Amino acid sequence: QVQLVESGGGLVQAGDSLRLSCAPSGGNFGWVTVGWFRQPPGKGREFVVGINLRTTDTSYADSVKGRFTVSRDNAGNTVYLQMNKLKSEDTAVYYCALRLSSTVASRVDDYSFWGQGTQVTVSS
Repeated sequence: QVQLVESGGGLVQAGDSLRLSCAPSGGNFGWVTVGWFRQPPGKGREFVVGINLRTTDTSYADSVKGRFTVSRDNAGNTVYLQMNKLKSEDTAVYYCALRLSSTVASRVDDYSFWGQGTQVTVSS
């Protein structure tokens, strides 16, 4: 059974940095994409970034380009989201998700497995 566990959320001040981790388990992840999404208070879930675990090809939402960086460890077992220069509008529950395809996608429906989410709160 595929599971994803996020960690690393918390309360920070505007301008600070935070790193989230996502650890997929329960499957062979050689040809998959991991996406990070977020859901701000009172809003829908939105795409942040996706990474192909084999090629490390990435795609970023415009709102985070230049501030957020996605990466994976050498074994491809953990995906990281480094968030720098955080803003109050980055406040959200952050989710990692797994897509059983090597093509990075940005729609919620393109991802089959989801983690439980981790809260990121940025105070201004």
